[in-house]
Amino acid sequence: MNQSKTSAPHRIVIVGGGAGGLELATRLGDTLGRQGKAEITLIERKQSHVWKPKLHEIAAGSMDIGDHEVGYLAHAHRHGFRFRIGEMTGIDRIRREVQVAPFADRKGREVTPARSFPYDTLVIAVGSQSNDFGTPGVREYALKLETAADARRFHTRMVHACARAQAQQAPLRPEQLKVAIIGAGATGVELSAELHHTMRQVMAYGLDRVDAKRDIKVVLIEAGPRVLPALPERLSRATERLLRKLGVDVHTGAKVAEVLADGVRLADGSMLPAELTVWAAGVKAAEFLTRLDGLETNRLNQLLVRQTLQTTLDADIFAMGDCAACPWPEKNGFVPPRAQAAHQQASHLFKQIRSRLDGKPLQDYHYRDLGSLVSLGKFSTVGNMMGGLVRGDLFIEGWYAKLMYTSLYKMHELALHGWAKVILDTLARTLTRRTEPQVKLH
Repeated sequence: MNQSKTSAPHRIVIVGGGAGGLELATRLGDTLGRQGKAEITLIERKQSHVWKPKLHEIAAGSMDIGDHEVGYLAHAHRHGFRFRIGEMTGIDRIRREVQVAPFADRKGREVTPARSFPYDTLVIAVGSQSNDFGTPGVREYALKLETAADARRFHTRMVHACARAQAQQAPLRPEQLKVAIIGAGATGVELSAELHHTMRQVMAYGLDRVDAKRDIKVVLIEAGPRVLPALPERLSRATERLLRKLGVDVHTGAKVAEVLADGVRLADGSMLPAELTVWAAGVKAAEFLTRLDGLETNRLNQLLVRQTLQTTLDADIFAMGDCAACPWPEKNGFVPPRAQAAHQQASHLFKQIRSRLDGKPLQDYHYRDLGSLVSLGKFSTVGNMMGGLVRGDLFIEGWYAKLMYTSLYKMHELALHGWAKVILDTLARTLTRRTEPQVKLH
C-alpha cells in the first residue's frame, strides 16, 4: 500500500450496502471514521437496506418491510461514514477512482450526476443476482427476489390475485391462485412454506368465495434430484417431507424449458399452470464486474481474490460476499454464497483494513462453516450445526432450530445498531404484532 506522506485521512470506499458492506462501513465508521483516521464512503444504488434472507417474508406478507428497513443516509450520519447514492459503472486503477452513474428518480429526472470517488482502499461488495441460464420467458414473465422492491412487487400481485379471484363471477382459470417457484434452494423452499400459510390467511380475511384447500396451490420446481441440493442430504429429505405434508407440490429432477404467461413448461413437455412464477434458481454476480479495468473474474462474473480478500491483480482493491470467488482450501473449492460468509468476511476485513493502515501484514481469511438453517415459516425450522460444539454434523429442527435461525438476523442487527436499539426494536415489534393482522394486506 502507498502510504500518504501528508496527514490526510485514508480514503476507504465501499461499494455495495448489503449485509457485508453495510456491516463493514458501520464498524469502520464507528472507529476509524470517528477517530479521524479515515474517510469512509459507502456507495449504493438503493436508498435503504433490508437483510436479503428476509425477502421471502416480505414477498409472502408475513413481515412488514417498514419495521426492518435501514435508511442508508440516516444510518451513515449516526455511525461516522458518508453515504452516496448511485451505481458503480467502472474503476480507474491508475487514478484510483470509482466511477458512478447518474442517479434518476422514478420519472427519469436526474437527481445526482455522474461522479467519480477517489480511494486509497476499495472494497467491492455488490452481492449477487439470480442466474436464469438464458431460459426463454424468464425475463418477460417471471418475478425474482433480488431486492426489497422485487419482494414488494410480488406481494402486491399476490394480494391482487386473491382479490380478483374473490370478485370474479366466472369459474377460476386453471392457473389462478397457483404459484410456481423455480429453484428449491433456501429462498425457494422458504418462500413456498411462507406462501402456503399467507395465501390462506389472506383468504381468511373475508374472501370466502374461494376454497383455500382446493383452489390455492404452491408448486416448487427443482432441476436437481432433491430440494436444497447444496446442503446435507438428511436436511434435504427432512425438508421435503415437511413441504409435502404442508401440501406444497414438489417436483424434483424437473428441468424448466420455458416460462409462459400462464405457467411453466418442463423439458419433458408437461405444463404446470401458474398465475405467478418466481425464478429463484442459480446465482451469479453482476456482469459489469467483468469490465472493471482488467480485474480477473470467473464464469459466474465473480471477482477472483486471494486468501487476504485482495483482488488477484490489485492489492488496493478487496472483494467480499457473493461477488467474490474466495478460495476455500479446506474443501478445494470456493466459499459458498451464504449470509454467514458475508458476515465473517466483513469482520475479517475490518481487522485487515486497520492492519493495513498501521502498516502491518495482512492475514488470510478462512471460512468457518457453522451449518445451515432453513425456515419453513410458522410450521418448522430445520438445519444442521457444524464444528465447535459437536464432532461432525448435528441435525436440528423445531423450536431450537427456529431460535438459532432468529439469532442469525439478530447478529446482523447487532452489528449495525448495538444492543440497546436491538432490544428496544424487538420489544416494540413483539407488542405491535399482537394488534396487527398476521399478514400484510396492502
